[in-house]
Amino acid sequence: MAAPDAVAGVEAGGGDTDLALASSITEDGKRPQFGTRFLTDPRQVFQHNAWDNVEWTEEQEASAKKKVLENSQPLPSEKQEEYENRANEYWNEFYTIHENRFFKDRHWLFTEFPELCPQWNSSVNDQEVSSTGAGFLDEEQTKKITAVPHIINAHFPGATASYRILEVGCGVGNTVFPILKTNNDPDLFVYCCDFSSTAVDLVKTNPEYDPGRCFAFVHDLGDVEADYPVPNGTLDVIVLIFVLSALHPNKMQASISRLSQLLKPGGVMLLRDYGRYDMAQLRFKKGRCLSDNFYVRGDGTRVYFFTQDELHSIFTGAGLEKVQNLVDRRLQVNRGKQLTMYRVWIQCKYRKPPAAIPDAVEGGTEHNHN
Repeated sequence: MAAPDAVAGVEAGGGDTDLALASSITEDGKRPQFGTRFLTDPRQVFQHNAWDNVEWTEEQEASAKKKVLENSQPLPSEKQEEYENRANEYWNEFYTIHENRFFKDRHWLFTEFPELCPQWNSSVNDQEVSSTGAGFLDEEQTKKITAVPHIINAHFPGATASYRILEVGCGVGNTVFPILKTNNDPDLFVYCCDFSSTAVDLVKTNPEYDPGRCFAFVHDLGDVEADYPVPNGTLDVIVLIFVLSALHPNKMQASISRLSQLLKPGGVMLLRDYGRYDMAQLRFKKGRCLSDNFYVRGDGTRVYFFTQDELHSIFTGAGLEKVQNLVDRRLQVNRGKQLTMYRVWIQCKYRKPPAAIPDAVEGGTEHNHN
């Protein structure tokens, strides 16, 4: 159920999110962390494809609020129920139509989320997968995650791995496959799931899919009673990229709380998603609103636009601690058409509080995993 964030047409599918992110690659080929390119002279706005952390004027913010208010009349309850009940059908249809033709690699992935690449291939530039900015787990925090003993006598995919990553809403694998290609750690195992069985089938039939290192499965994030293929307390990282916004707001807290149970003590949940007053929200026409800041696209898929406080409440309500919660107000530029477009994304990292590490682990004593 990964949001169609790289499909042409903003209302139809979130538009050019990945394309905009990729456009910030510098001349030397490196991908800077978000928030490093600032527009100091408005006359230079068309010199780059995107500018970071663009401050809005009071007039801009007032205009955005007015636009949202104008289109805030919710659809009748029977129509809302239809979109909820047929959500699986709409997402399967989306992936049947688009498959993987419009999706781009997420070039920014390891710059912003180096936790997805704890051991990287030497061919990857270290500066691309590390950051001097705040919000990343330090070496000591990473040790606390990986120091948790293996599950004894466990039988599940990836049971023998020492570092486990789950992507929820994997779509066609735009995050999973870069992780597998970039990370050469033999003890890494990646799980990925999506609401759409069509999307999961596309992942499994991809030539880069390796059942020895990855397990793809169909899963409804909103169904908290549904089982995951891993026991509680076994995951190091859970990543949600433009996914939580596709869920009904009433289901978000319970879903994140359920995912939190899967994390090891010290494990981290990573999120990047749509922020309030993003261009995609302001482009919705009347008759597309389901509830406050929650809309249905023309193809039947749905999207919510968050504030930082809302996400903080959801994550802390799941017992997680804040590592990072930032808003990226980006000015995206179409130099050919001389157009400017304002994007708003939110990026979060929340950690499960570390448990006390047993003396045997702290002292380096080997555990018997037989």
